[in-house]
Amino acid sequence: MTDPATRAATLLGEHRQSIDRLDAILVFTLAERFKHTQAVGRLKAEHDLPPSDPAREAAQIERLEELAQAADLDPEFARKFLNFIIAEVIHHHQRHQS
Repeated sequence: MTDPATRAATLLGEHRQSIDRLDAILVFTLAERFKHTQAVGRLKAEHDLPPSDPAREAAQIERLEELAQAADLDPEFARKFLNFIIAEVIHHHQRHQS
């Protein structure tokens, strides 16, 4: 039988390993997402479309809030996270317009 401190240290290590794997998944997922948004930015530039689409952005935020609620994640956090990503995507699209 292990003592409580050893068990806690083991559990802490397991949680940290899971967090590290999930962080890697987030980074690679964001990289893949930005590859697609870069392609969208190039298409918008080629066809003289505006870098932002407020109606789509609003729909995406609403969709993400619903997903967050279903996943038991704070919808406000999800909204802030997506707004941050959208701002970066628009910045990339504006660079393609130049």
